[in-house]
Amino acid sequence: MAVSPITIPLRSLRLSPGSHLLVSAVTWGQYDALLEELGADRQIPRINYCNGTLELMSPLPAHERPHRIIAYIVTAILDVQGRAWEDFGSSTFKKPQQAGLEPDTCFYIQNAARVRGNLRIDLTTDPPPDLAIESDATSKTTLDAYAAIGVPEVWIYEDDSLRIHLLQAEGYVESATSLVFPDLNLLELIPQRVQQAFQVGTSQMLRDLRQQLPPQSLNPDP
Repeated sequence: MAVSPITIPLRSLRLSPGSHLLVSAVTWGQYDALLEELGADRQIPRINYCNGTLELMSPLPAHERPHRIIAYIVTAILDVQGRAWEDFGSSTFKKPQQAGLEPDTCFYIQNAARVRGNLRIDLTTDPPPDLAIESDATSKTTLDAYAAIGVPEVWIYEDDSLRIHLLQAEGYVESATSLVFPDLNLLELIPQRVQQAFQVGTSQMLRDLRQQLPPQSLNPDP
């Protein structure tokens, strides 16, 4: 006798910290309706979608600190360089029928002036973020979603190391150099400063960083 598959409403799921679940054969309409139904006060912290695959994540508490520290480092460097930036955090970005994602954190830098007054982003008229930052494991589904949305640079911090991914025609390619900070060795600087933040505190680390940035890193906005 055939056994009917078990179906569980996604809104009823409760993911424990550290959980990661992929659901296949999900339509764009189902993903969009799920976001609308769950709203901001939801039990699933992260929901991403790309070409029929829904990704549900509940990061560990330790997941949050590294990407927040890295975000502080990014803004400290940009401020020393006199460059504009806008932090859009973990806002939801959608490319209808293809992808939707919620970064750990993201920034508009080259395009900061175009979005500074925005409370939400519409990718049919607004550019994608210039930089996205992810902490811990990031699945291929998430990177595929970033590629569909067109984010030019994604950083992934995992196991005390940084990987820089630059968007090319064939997808993301790992690089030793950042588009945002081409004159800085971020593969060394970011892990060192994250560990320093754990040792002496984030505020002290940022004060030290501002004093030690080399003059050649300065590149003020006109």
